[in-house]
Amino acid sequence: QVQVVESGGGSVQAGGSLRLSCVASGYSYNCRGDMSWYRQVPGEEREFVSRIYRDGSTSYVDSVKGRFTISQDISKNTVYLQMNSLKPEDTAMYYCRSISGCTGRSYWGQGTQVSVSS
Repeated sequence: QVQVVESGGGSVQAGGSLRLSCVASGYSYNCRGDMSWYRQVPGEEREFVSRIYRDGSTSYVDSVKGRFTISQDISKNTVYLQMNSLKPEDTAMYYCRSISGCTGRSYWGQGTQVSVSS
């Protein structure tokens, strides 16, 4: 059974940095596919933040380009989101999504809270 667990959230002042981690465990050999970060503010829809493909290529929402960097350690089934120059509008619950490259099924973590004060 696949489990996705995020960590690394916290409270920082504007301009600060945080590094989120996400571990996807329980995959059959070589079945872990792309991994992504989303975020959600209460009362709003979940928003795509960044994605990393197994080949290492990445994509970002425009609002975080140049400030956030996604990376991965395939051997550990772990993805990281380095968040620099944080802004109050980055405040949200951040969720990790892992897609099985074998079944196409998505797995979500429980989220980690990021709060940025001005």
